[in-house]
Amino acid sequence: MKKILIILDGIVAKKLLQRIIETNTGDNSYDVIYMNDAILTDKRPSNFTFFKFDPTSKSKLAMVLDKDLHAQALIALNSKDEMLSVIENIKEEKPKMQMSILDYWGIDISDQYINIYKGIDVLANGMVERLPNIPVVAQNIGLKQGEIMEIRIPFGSSYAYRYIGSIEQREWKIFGLYRKQQLIKIKPSLILKPNDVILIIGKPEVLMQVYNAVGKTQGQFPMPFGHNLYLYLDLYLQTVDTVKKCVLEVKYLNQLIKNQKLIVRVTRPTTVGLMRFINEELRDEDNLILEIDYANRGFDALLKKDLKSFDIGLMMISYELFKNKEGISKLVDLRIPIFKSGFGDVTKIKNSVILLNDTKSYEQISPIVFDVSSQLKLKTKIFDMDPTGQDDKSNILDHFENLAKIFGQKVEIISKEKNPIRELKNQKNILQILPLKKDMFIKRNLSRFFYTNSDLLSFDIKRNNQLLIPVVEN
Repeated sequence: MKKILIILDGIVAKKLLQRIIETNTGDNSYDVIYMNDAILTDKRPSNFTFFKFDPTSKSKLAMVLDKDLHAQALIALNSKDEMLSVIENIKEEKPKMQMSILDYWGIDISDQYINIYKGIDVLANGMVERLPNIPVVAQNIGLKQGEIMEIRIPFGSSYAYRYIGSIEQREWKIFGLYRKQQLIKIKPSLILKPNDVILIIGKPEVLMQVYNAVGKTQGQFPMPFGHNLYLYLDLYLQTVDTVKKCVLEVKYLNQLIKNQKLIVRVTRPTTVGLMRFINEELRDEDNLILEIDYANRGFDALLKKDLKSFDIGLMMISYELFKNKEGISKLVDLRIPIFKSGFGDVTKIKNSVILLNDTKSYEQISPIVFDVSSQLKLKTKIFDMDPTGQDDKSNILDHFENLAKIFGQKVEIISKEKNPIRELKNQKNILQILPLKKDMFIKRNLSRFFYTNSDLLSFDIKRNNQLLIPVVEN
């Protein structure tokens, strides 16, 4: 639930408050500051808190601002001077708060955090749209049922820091993006960022689902990659113990992760006893789809077929199948997260661990880190370890701490000038979350590059369970 600050006074205040209450879904809570009882409505929902005072009072306004972390402020006042004073007071307390203001006076403010709605222009445009041969706004295009929607990407959204090509778009499509009031060309490698505004088109009921998914800050994974959990088993290459372990652990994930279906792909079945174990363990899973390959069609062919048939959002595969890295290197091209099952027991995981490397990749996976941690009920640990003491990661650390506040989670940052891989190996009952990169599937050599890249070195650790999130590397 997001906290919204509403500051109202003047001729449009009562209608604006009435409209906000009418569209109240209970997903937000509101702090309403007002000066005149005449704007109040008879209906006062429980998620609205009202404060009666002059909002130009810096001390009183600071009291409300300090009480809660507001995601956004909406301001409609009766005077230009009052509006400028309130904006100035908010900027002093919360310089990065998003504000939407109603302007009738031609206020000239250049600030990326302030959205100005010019009241006279809104009225004029509404009247002009009634005239013939005049272009109209989106809500009057097509079937006039809402086939076009504008959505702002909030901080902490599972869609933030995702590249467009990795987002499953069925029965809807992103066709436009505005960033800092500039129209950006849509391409698969374009990364969505907080405060971006996307234009989407599709069935109205589908667009509402997308809107709800984009607006939520947790509990969405494996979206936006897909809806279903997928386990790949090769009974010829994997030991009996590993197969049994994977089956038990995918059951555990199926109960916690917000997937719709569990798809288990079995290829090259060996013994009747092992197949009986798989069937008996999974028979109570209501959302199960069990696919068995008796023809030995191969890893690439099976994945190609299953990707077309199933909306895969997370693929689980054991460490044994990573021995032939070149043989499964196409996993990178799938653009879906990979759960690499290691020696550790998934059901005993207590912490999610991030070993910081490059800023760009870890910024992209950051919302997924907290989403997964919340669903699996894990505490997040971030290792900022640099043996040389020369690499400054303060920006990415600030980014993770800010996201933790948005998700309402605690994060432990461990900063030491020690060997990060050695420290990682000493950790028990962890899930390491790291970017999925092409270099992970290249045969290692003795070059210095590989021995100083913590992502590549930790990828080879078999002990830990790992969640690999696809990123844009270019």
